[in-house]
Amino acid sequence: MEKKRILSGMRPTGRLHLGHLVGALSNWVSLQDAYECFFMVADWHALMSEYENTAVIRESVWDNIADWLAVGVDPEKSVIFIQSQVPEHLELTMVFSVLTPLGWLERCPTYKEQLRELKGRHLATYGFLGYPVLQAADIALYQAHVVPVGEDQLPHLELTREIVRRFNGLYKKIFPEPKPLLTPVARLLGLDGRKMSKSYGNVVALSDPPDVIRKKVQRMFTDPKRPRKTDAGHPETCNVHSYYAVFFPDKEKEVAEACRKAVLGCTECKQRLGEALCGMLAPVQARRSAFLSDRDRLEAITEAGRRKARARAHATLEEVRAALGFVPCPTK
Repeated sequence: MEKKRILSGMRPTGRLHLGHLVGALSNWVSLQDAYECFFMVADWHALMSEYENTAVIRESVWDNIADWLAVGVDPEKSVIFIQSQVPEHLELTMVFSVLTPLGWLERCPTYKEQLRELKGRHLATYGFLGYPVLQAADIALYQAHVVPVGEDQLPHLELTREIVRRFNGLYKKIFPEPKPLLTPVARLLGLDGRKMSKSYGNVVALSDPPDVIRKKVQRMFTDPKRPRKTDAGHPETCNVHSYYAVFFPDKEKEVAEACRKAVLGCTECKQRLGEALCGMLAPVQARRSAFLSDRDRLEAITEAGRRKARARAHATLEEVRAALGFVPCPTK
């Protein structure tokens, strides 16, 4: 039976962290055998918020791809490519932009959230308002059947479905309406208990060296109702314990019991967590370093991915042009 197709991506806006690992990358790895996967470095999307500092995009592209490969995204199973190297993304975005009402974009909850979160940036731009159109084009270009998302992203995917529905109704049914593939995203807050975000500086990067990881973990917020080691702890409300639950579930029960009985103090608990995270990330970091030291290999992987993505994208655009009554586009 033919595999269903998936499109997903990440914006290259800095180093990847533990939130990316549990929120997307681990899921990508598990999906590779069951689906035909297209994973893109979404550099056009990054430009929409980082247009005043494009250096961060250039620095992050290869860094991020090395992390993907290091955690198990396999170029033999998945198509790994850079979005801007496939020009059909922008062509389909143009088509979708002329049939997407402004009201659909202005009510998008993600747009409003990003405006609030990324303060100090000049984001009241045409491109930033229209980034959901580009995202819809990304998904539709590969005629993706499903998109891995968390529950908070469902309204955004529904906008993609509305755009696709409108194109299919106006012209010809070319695009499947992508269905959400709800992913079990572990609850992982930042080190300070807020939403994990590079802009908050509350993350553990996948590439952080061991001494940095240990120092960061030591600064983590713990149980506010336990001022002294001799006080009984409340692991269910402690952010440190939530990391055990996500990354080391085999240790969770033991740590929780020791915490409640005041056998294990917060300082020692964080020391243990720091060491455990260092051990978990050590093989990932070794593989990451090997990939980064072989730039030719990274470029070969993305070039092979570009060719595969471009072939799929060009075929889709030929259908779109025919539906619009446009002259076919030359292959070169």
